[in-house]
Amino acid sequence: QAADLGLWHVGLQAFPVGSTFLANRDFVGRSHAYMRRLMEQSGETANLAILDGTEAVFIAQVQCHETMRTLVKLGSRVPLHASGVGKTLFAALPDEQIDAILKVRGLPRITENTIVAPETMWAALRVIRQRGYSFDDEEHARSTRCVAATVYDEHAEPLGAISLAGPSSRLSDERIRQLGPLVSHTAEELTRTLGGRWPHPY
Repeated sequence: QAADLGLWHVGLQAFPVGSTFLANRDFVGRSHAYMRRLMEQSGETANLAILDGTEAVFIAQVQCHETMRTLVKLGSRVPLHASGVGKTLFAALPDEQIDAILKVRGLPRITENTIVAPETMWAALRVIRQRGYSFDDEEHARSTRCVAATVYDEHAEPLGAISLAGPSSRLSDERIRQLGPLVSHTAEELTRTLGGRWPHPY
């Protein structure tokens, strides 16, 4: 506070405080080690995505070492209703926001497995909220399966999503049941590392 005028101004102490905040918000940088560990544990490609309006956008990737692997172009967008990262982010939104998106965007079919009925989508979102991860069963791309979980901020709002994706031939139903909790626990760990709050009941 300036003694002569009694006015407040930004001092030098604001710099380290602001720098600490930015360091904690280095989402991509701090997520990389978790993505690499997921890739090594699963043998599948790990992805990181963020929510942008009514879509998810891929912002980082750690590729697996398999000859056959699922790759996405960074910056590419996927719909919330028909992708692993999309559905987990979708489930993390408030009900009224989900309802608004469904009314505006609907549930356009992308593959024969895409969920297009609102009541089926609501049921899927409730399951995702309960177990802490989503599952894309060739709903966005044929012959590709994906498991994803949301990373949350300090308000338990979606900061982004981490996922594992691979060819359906390797990701059987049994393998999905193994990878789901792995991705979910990784997302929970990353959430807590970033100072976020994990809202899922388990």
